[in-house]
Amino acid sequence: MTEKTKKRLVLLDSHAILHRAYHALPEFSSKKGEPTGALYGYVSMVLKIIQDFSPDYVIACFDLPDETFRHAVYENYKGTRSETDDALVSQIKRAYDICKVFSIPVYQHPGFEADDILGTIVEKTKDDDSLEIIIATGDMDTLQLVDDHRVRVYTLKKGINDTILYDTSAVIDRYGFEPYQLPDYKGLAGDQSDNIIGISGIGEKTATKIISTYKTLESLYGTDAIEESLLQAGFSARIANLIIKGKESALFSKELAVIRRDAPIDFSLPQSSWKETIVLKDVDTLFADLDFKTLGDRLRKTLGVVVDAVLYAPEDMEKIQHLCIGLWLLNSEITNPTLQDIFEYIKTDTVSDAEKVLIQDLSERGMSFVYENIELPLVDIIKKMHERGIVLDTEYLEIISKELHSTLEKLESQIQEYAGTAVNPNSPKQLGEILFDVLQISTKGLKKTAKGARSTKESELEKLKDAHPIVPLILKHRELQKLVSTYVDALPKLIGEDGRIHATFLQTGTTTGRFSSQNPNMQNLPTRSDEGKNIRDAFIASPGYILVACDYSQIELRIAALMSQDPVLLDVFHKNKDVHATVASEVFGVPEDEVTPDMRRHAKVINFGVLYGMGVSALQKNLGTTRKEAEDFYQRYFARFSHIAEYLENTKKYAYDFGYTETLFGRRRYFPALKSKLPFIRAGAERMAINAPIQGTATADIIKLALIASLHQLQNADLDKYVYPLLQIHDELVFEVKEDMIEKVIPIITKAMQDVLVDNTYAKKDTYAPVPLVVKVSVGKRFGSLEVMK
Repeated sequence: MTEKTKKRLVLLDSHAILHRAYHALPEFSSKKGEPTGALYGYVSMVLKIIQDFSPDYVIACFDLPDETFRHAVYENYKGTRSETDDALVSQIKRAYDICKVFSIPVYQHPGFEADDILGTIVEKTKDDDSLEIIIATGDMDTLQLVDDHRVRVYTLKKGINDTILYDTSAVIDRYGFEPYQLPDYKGLAGDQSDNIIGISGIGEKTATKIISTYKTLESLYGTDAIEESLLQAGFSARIANLIIKGKESALFSKELAVIRRDAPIDFSLPQSSWKETIVLKDVDTLFADLDFKTLGDRLRKTLGVVVDAVLYAPEDMEKIQHLCIGLWLLNSEITNPTLQDIFEYIKTDTVSDAEKVLIQDLSERGMSFVYENIELPLVDIIKKMHERGIVLDTEYLEIISKELHSTLEKLESQIQEYAGTAVNPNSPKQLGEILFDVLQISTKGLKKTAKGARSTKESELEKLKDAHPIVPLILKHRELQKLVSTYVDALPKLIGEDGRIHATFLQTGTTTGRFSSQNPNMQNLPTRSDEGKNIRDAFIASPGYILVACDYSQIELRIAALMSQDPVLLDVFHKNKDVHATVASEVFGVPEDEVTPDMRRHAKVINFGVLYGMGVSALQKNLGTTRKEAEDFYQRYFARFSHIAEYLENTKKYAYDFGYTETLFGRRRYFPALKSKLPFIRAGAERMAINAPIQGTATADIIKLALIASLHQLQNADLDKYVYPLLQIHDELVFEVKEDMIEKVIPIITKAMQDVLVDNTYAKKDTYAPVPLVVKVSVGKRFGSLEVMK
């Protein structure tokens, strides 16, 4: 980013970076349930700094939990801030371990904030002409330390990736005054984040004008005939009166805003560059404990270290790929594993040793069937799916793009009309001001952001749909904007020279055992709206071919019936009855022919909800009823379907006892977060554990076996040359089939899919009464307009 001419010292404002990362990133957690989102962001920031600036020295400055000298003189200093979340506190403590393995010295002192430690280090090194300093932070307060090019501030604009480097001219461009004047500015305008009051009634524009005119508060208040001077400078009599009366508050506020440069720390530059003292083995150990899978390789690349110095022959690479699959099966938390992951798991550095241990472990855990009969046969199939790709109709997509952009412009115009001013629908801050300040829509019952601001997330706006006509327009704009940015304008950029989209299918990319895909994510194509259907219609069959989609009907409910052995549900599926109507009949105590659409809807909600660990509160929300009605419905369901209740409870207990659950075929999914001390993390793991055996059996094992069996049977019938597998989306397989071979191909695929449970031997087969699998087939030229075959 910058040309290096001197020794370079990077100072990390650790608390500011950790706070920003905590609120910017999802709530990551390690396999042990330890929160790690802020730590991940902290390490990512350090790696970005190393890459951008190639520092000779890196030093971390931390706040301490004790009160500072500012609290001693002002009890309400930072008094508006909420108490730090426990999850963040634990990560702040853990950040010291990161500094240790990165060979980054830590400086802090009781009674002083990290900013004061930064300021003191700047002061102590001011006479060293061979040193330049870059302060990395998420807090703009440190801009007052900027000193032309000797001290610059590298700060986060948004999230943890959008950054800006401030020198003196950049500070002037932003604020209209020099860095040293920032405390004077805060003395006038205050600082809401630190609860520095400034002068009531003096805003940012007025404060900036005062600083531009008088330079400092001391100069302002030392002016003879101050009122006359202010009036001559163009300030109103009201503003002049506020400034004069606010003198004590302004000077005190400036005192609080000034970063101290005299903290009692014993500072000296390290004797060696941090690169010379970092121990990669220690970094790897900590990253493994935190489950940071990719950061180790990123660090090595940043340092110019070759990750794997040994070159492997093609047959070895195939073996390594298989071993990566085996490791993923042994520990579902290690998604997309690498050779380094294998060596860390086995504690070896040879492929042959790793192979022996992995194969033995898979056998001992009863996972050989999944490895040998499900995952390994898929390797070549996935490769063929990627190579074939799917045709994208770019001309059609261009039409859709123009239509959507036009609709977005109309929506923006309508939103602006209601708002009474120009507004960016993609700006949460602007929306919040329009909705809650200008239009004065009530915020009662709405959640706030992590920083305490009024949330304009989609889930919160949904609650306001009937509060004002502008809200549905905003929601529609967001929906279409996402479609445009994620698909309509993005897909054409991914087309290969053959006019096809060649998505990358990740066999080991999820903890559930399902496929995932990227560039683009074909697992998540929009389906709900007409616009979403139109985007799916951009995917078309090759000339002379037709798209064939085969999906299982109610596969997860059928597997729930199978694994719980619930007699009522088994009977429903064996007799091909309407499962939701039957459940409604049982729960409401009415004949099936008297079940109302509303009853059936309620039954459908709980049928799927219980599979995902839905509790009473979630059921109430999804049903739109009172809590008592939801409780009554919940109790009647489990009283009537006691086998389901018993199965779910046993699954949860098994997960707590052993740390994992198993599918019907023996695939394991581990849940280390069940041991977390944080209730919300533990509860989330519990819900996933309840669902994992059913979901894993249905949308991982069975759908994969169905794909393998279909292609095997087509090969036996000498029809495989007319059929190309294109996609696997949840419980659906999508093929491209030669048009004149449809009548021969579809029956073979359908039978292979329906017979998966019959044709495959697995450990628990004899302990279950079977359940029939039903396959629905749809065909057509465009993916969004397939028609069901009768």
